[in-house]
Amino acid sequence: MTDRDNVLWLKCWRDQRTGFNQKTVNQLLTRFWPSLDLVQGSRVFVPLCGKSLDMIWLAKQGHEVIGVELSPIAVRAFFRENHLKPARRQIGKFTLWQHRRLSILCGDYFSLSMAELGQIDTVYDRAALTALPEDIRKLYVSHLRLIVPETAKVFLLTTEDAEEKETLSQAFGVAEEIKILYSEHFDIELAHVESVFEVDPESPDQPPERTEYKVYLLSVIQRKNLPIIGNKKSVETYHK
Repeated sequence: MTDRDNVLWLKCWRDQRTGFNQKTVNQLLTRFWPSLDLVQGSRVFVPLCGKSLDMIWLAKQGHEVIGVELSPIAVRAFFRENHLKPARRQIGKFTLWQHRRLSILCGDYFSLSMAELGQIDTVYDRAALTALPEDIRKLYVSHLRLIVPETAKVFLLTTEDAEEKETLSQAFGVAEEIKILYSEHFDIELAHVESVFEVDPESPDQPPERTEYKVYLLSVIQRKNLPIIGNKKSVETYHK
């Protein structure tokens, strides 16, 4: 993010304006995560993790969970509120907070490298993408591609407001923004859609608006070498 965005995010936590933080474990996570069929000890990366209780649930499934979070207030609150006593040490630009299977790197996601993050099997993104300003999301996805290995999968949850004049078939398909952001590097599978009519708390007199809650499973597009033709060297290409 830009320095301005970082300042705003830190201010949210400092002023306790954290209504975006869920007080329970996400139901779509608990319902669809088992379909990934991950082995015990798989390492799960949670970008922009805040103090999400989803990390506690993931650790209880036998995973090694590592988040990254800019705000030290959020990191400290996560461990304190869950009655955990983490060890702390410096890793490059980050402070690593660690308790058994749970680790959080406190620092800027965009400064994170593969060396600092380590081997990752799966990325869990509940709100990282949607929390970012629209002009930063492409940078977020590009950086994610740099720091996780090609074998990693992404379990992505999104909340998408229905567009005016959008048909149900459009609403129940892969969102155009998701295609733009991910299709260059990832195969996209839409695993589930829930359509809910919700009243905007800031405009309770207005008719309810339709919102789609979606579960995406993303796999990095693998590269392969084409056979040598004539005197040309083999070239790399993407394939699905």
